[in-house]
Amino acid sequence: MGPNKFVHLTFALGAILAAFILSRTGDWAWSYLAKPNDLIVNAFAVIVAGTAALVAYRNEGVFSAATVVVLVTVIISAVILSSFDALWAFFTNWFLR
Repeated sequence: MGPNKFVHLTFALGAILAAFILSRTGDWAWSYLAKPNDLIVNAFAVIVAGTAALVAYRNEGVFSAATVVVLVTVIISAVILSSFDALWAFFTNWFLR
């Protein structure tokens, strides 16, 4: 693997996260029409996420663009920290009232 092992790990984790999000979104959208078939929804999510990750991995421009990885990591961290901050502010205001 060499020095790019963290880049490989990022692509793998991105594919897993995308498959999870697609699976939950497909389950939610299909539930309005009928009881969703979990096998079909999950298979579709894994195929789409895996294909997207493989295309991005094979694209040399994306693979070498560490800036994209940094930006995505910063955005995810910002969302998590702002969520904790909003939750903490809510409970602090509730407690002080």
